[in-house]
Amino acid sequence: MIELRRVVLDVLKPHDPNITVLAKNIAEVDGIEGVNISVYEIDQRVENVKVTVEGKFPDINNIKKIVMDIGATIHSIDEVAAGKTVVQEEATLHDRILEQHDK
Repeated sequence: MIELRRVVLDVLKPHDPNITVLAKNIAEVDGIEGVNISVYEIDQRVENVKVTVEGKFPDINNIKKIVMDIGATIHSIDEVAAGKTVVQEEATLHDRILEQHDK
């Protein structure tokens, strides 16, 4: 069976519980080796967070359940890596042109 190695999620969550609790709950899932959660926007009642999960796991169903159980919503799945190894994203010519343009 092909396993997922990395998943990056855009999540809208209430302030409580905090990201520490969410990270620990996700890290308890079998096959997950690490979790990183970064807050990138805060509103009065909610915060937007980027959740990066790495390991060897069959799907994201357990992660979805944990997110939903705290009253959060997955806005999007922004990145997925699957297979025997994690393939790093490489900058393309287009990316470099955009980077030059932004300077």
